[in-house]
Amino acid sequence: MKIRRLILLVCLPLLAGCEMVYDLLEIPNPKKEAEIVDSEGRAIGSACRHAGRSLEDCYILNPKAEKASVFKGWRDMNDYMILNGMEVVPSRLTPTTAPPPEPRLDVPAVEPAAH
Repeated sequence: MKIRRLILLVCLPLLAGCEMVYDLLEIPNPKKEAEIVDSEGRAIGSACRHAGRSLEDCYILNPKAEKASVFKGWRDMNDYMILNGMEVVPSRLTPTTAPPPEPRLDVPAVEPAAH
């Protein structure tokens, strides 16, 4: 057991700059998590622009997405579409369609009584 600890202590400085340490020791990696949130926001923004949705509609349809990332994705797709002469792919949602309400976790589900 002491040998394993000694090996870990010797190798730890060598692995300090390695991203695998987070996975190895199961430590949350805030940098990686921030990159994932940014990538998801950019993807949402790009998809909204490609579908011809306004930026404001995109924010309303995706309230949990980071707005700055959504804007970056929307703007990048807008530039790409203008540069390549692409047309929007029409959305199948009607203007009155709202996102479905999320289930509330603070209210317990009530089961109907059996007779």
